[in-house]
Amino acid sequence: MGQQEKVATSLAGTVSEEISASLTAVDAELARRYPGDPGTRQPVHTVYVPGDVFAPGTLRSWGDQALAALDEHAPDAASFAAVLGIPEELAGPVHDRVRAKLEREPVEDLRIDFEDGYGPRPDAEEDEAAARAARLVSEAYANGTAAPYMGIRMKCMEAGVRDRGIRTTDVFLTGLMEAGGLPEGLVLTLPKVTYPEQVTAFVRLLEAFEKAHGLDAGRLGFEIQIETSQSILAADGTAAVARMIDAAQGRATGLHYGTFDYSACVGVSAAYQASDHPAADHAKAVMQVAAAGTGVRVSDGSTNVLPVGPTDRVHEAWRLHYGLTRRALARAYYQGWDMHPGHLPTRYAAVYTFYREGLEPAAARLAAYVAKAGGDVMDEPATAKALSGYLLRGIDCGALDTAEVARLTGLTRADLDAFASPRRGDLTVTAP
Repeated sequence: MGQQEKVATSLAGTVSEEISASLTAVDAELARRYPGDPGTRQPVHTVYVPGDVFAPGTLRSWGDQALAALDEHAPDAASFAAVLGIPEELAGPVHDRVRAKLEREPVEDLRIDFEDGYGPRPDAEEDEAAARAARLVSEAYANGTAAPYMGIRMKCMEAGVRDRGIRTTDVFLTGLMEAGGLPEGLVLTLPKVTYPEQVTAFVRLLEAFEKAHGLDAGRLGFEIQIETSQSILAADGTAAVARMIDAAQGRATGLHYGTFDYSACVGVSAAYQASDHPAADHAKAVMQVAAAGTGVRVSDGSTNVLPVGPTDRVHEAWRLHYGLTRRALARAYYQGWDMHPGHLPTRYAAVYTFYREGLEPAAARLAAYVAKAGGDVMDEPATAKALSGYLLRGIDCGALDTAEVARLTGLTRADLDAFASPRRGDLTVTAP
């Protein structure tokens, strides 16, 4: 060892103490507002089914229709890959995993819709549909046929439909409680939010329900749908979406972009309403920045081009959907909407290709970081967090296997969780 250096300081110890004391409130505010990602599974999509259409066999029906579309329009790995431009070396693995997913778990997140997809109905009819939805959701969780996440989208908090939305929410949640309680995968979606006060009002509704049933405070969370320009930029020039997250008081779980309502709101003509329009990119970028670090996740919207009709039209719609999904993934929008069973093959093909083509590079970079082996890229803890998150999302959706990730990285699932969520995990992972 060389000569020991003399260490000298100039500041009194009280300086550090005074600075820390002055930042106590800021430290608490950072912890409250920016807790980081919750570290739970995020579904790759949300499927919307009208409240009067949802039935006990809906999820299986969607999977069967998606498999039938594959059989008819791309019956093998080579033809499916050729339609979508999937690299030859990934054609077999992606095709096999897509089919297996459609057979095992065709829908990751289902929303029973009582808003635009359901429309105005007589009160008695909507009451009955909401009660039926609660019964069917409870039965699905009880018999093992549920999607990992399920719930409803009620009508919004605007004056004309507010009472109806509140009542539907009450009927649905009460039905779940009477059937045995709230399932862990329960998700509520509040649409067409324009003012933060509407979020505050919905929080009050959920608080009242929790109190009425003796539930833990904060048990009920919800997604906020961004479908109006006012939700992005308020009249005073502030980013209203950031204020909405704050108004949710920790209950917000997601921000969902509404492609067509938002596009129409800002004047985009119908032929150009799409999730890759510049207006859509701007809105989602604001949503992404507002949600970063808060634990609230961002979801892309949907395409209304359905893969139906003759094979050439189905292929065209598949290519569009596949391209939009890949584009969203590259922009860190890991969830989107699917409106038709024919979208499921391309949803999973895009997601699986995204994760499988990046598996070995991501695993190698993470392994090198852990081993401090260097390489041609100098990674930092933030990059290790991103690499781990990438691998975990791939595992959760079925694109990757835990065993192959462990083989390539030398890390367990717990190790990956620790890197992906450093505020909740332990970063002292050692190389094998």
